[in-house]
Amino acid sequence: MSQSSEVATGPRSGLYTRLCSNWLFPLQERLKGHDSVALRRRLEASQWWSAEALAEQQAHRLRDFLLSIGQRVPYYQQLFAQAAFEPRGLQSVRDLQALPLLDKRSIRAHSAQMLAHGHGPLARYSTGGSSGEPLVFWIGKARKSHDVAAKWRATRWWGVDIGDPELVVWGSPIELRAQDRLKRLRDGLLRSHLLPAFGVSEATLDHFIASIQRRRPAMLFGYPSSLAQIAGRARQRSVDLSGLGIRVVFVTGELLYAAQRVLLQEVFGCPVANGYGARDAGFIAHECPAGSLHVCAEDIVLEVLRADGQPAAPGELGELVVTHLGTADFPFLRYRTGDMGALSPYACACGRGLPVLADVQGKSNHFVVAENGAVLPASALTYILRDMPQLVQYQIHQRARDHTVVRLVADTLDAHSHSRIVRDFQARLGAGVQIEVQRVEQIEVVPSGKHRFVLSELDAFAAPGGEARHA
Repeated sequence: MSQSSEVATGPRSGLYTRLCSNWLFPLQERLKGHDSVALRRRLEASQWWSAEALAEQQAHRLRDFLLSIGQRVPYYQQLFAQAAFEPRGLQSVRDLQALPLLDKRSIRAHSAQMLAHGHGPLARYSTGGSSGEPLVFWIGKARKSHDVAAKWRATRWWGVDIGDPELVVWGSPIELRAQDRLKRLRDGLLRSHLLPAFGVSEATLDHFIASIQRRRPAMLFGYPSSLAQIAGRARQRSVDLSGLGIRVVFVTGELLYAAQRVLLQEVFGCPVANGYGARDAGFIAHECPAGSLHVCAEDIVLEVLRADGQPAAPGELGELVVTHLGTADFPFLRYRTGDMGALSPYACACGRGLPVLADVQGKSNHFVVAENGAVLPASALTYILRDMPQLVQYQIHQRARDHTVVRLVADTLDAHSHSRIVRDFQARLGAGVQIEVQRVEQIEVVPSGKHRFVLSELDAFAAPGGEARHA
């Protein structure tokens, strides 16, 4: 797809969608103090720059970012001094090799020192992460603005826009707790409707199918596993959802498997757009209509590193390490995602100069199976644990449908916390499931050296949307 043909097409927006995209949503962002509207416009221009021009702009922004955190963030003031690192001398991303990598353990140990002097308003976030090590971090308005702009740009690649009817199948308590009256009013005005992804049963799947039929959304957004369950249930009931006018299914939060993509395309009658990112690392890459996962290089510096820490060659698998240039208030500099991937040596046929992420093979949100056979994303359980302040590390081991072991490395574990874990796990998995909570000194790693935060002895998907069975 050429630049000219895509720009000429643009989002196929109706009058109300244009009102939302051009007026209502920008007004909301302005009231929040976000720069997402101007940023999105800049991103829509820069995506067509050459790879060389994008790399030059990225190096300039990276240098400014490093200068800022070197002056304002105590942790990096000390680190730069110890490494004799001078940000003004940075010429390219490769110069970051002089600095150590950042992981969750380092952030936990130095959280207070990572806050910038004179920072603006910050929002507290937390994530369980694939390693099972809960992480608390802070996000400022700049980071939010850049994330919104990057996602908005990618949405418009597919001919849809803010204000087009949208169904979101999601499960983060952050989103679910926010469903107060004001947010419901805002989402109603923007024609975005949330369906909770956790606690899924045949009855709730039927309710989701009915909601899709009634609302006839232009786009779906959610976990691939949750949307695959809906699609599988629709196919099982011979419900035709392909003629509702759904233009695209956006998936993120988990690895998208090939069989899931095929199922979603066939049932909903539209393409599937994959996204790669995380709450801590940000929106890293989005799929374009030509089929490439484009790295948001204007905001994301993505390094692919070999086991020895050296840069991997194009096409060579390595660990994905992220620097987010919108995080100067609480920096993510050379942050280890724990994922493995490779950058493509080839440009995309769509004409964008943005780098292409050719492969992502790392951690995924594994699946768990409820007592009634419903397949749930593992985050249905990890969200219960991730924000417990006394928790250092955890591992969830599903031995059988009726038996799950929760191993905890914790400073303390009182009776109230123990009871809460049992209660909340049974609310997700079923009242008849035995929840065995174990406090341990350490959690064993797998041969690769990584922690597995979810282990399961069940084969969650015999086929996409199919009945779970024992492995």
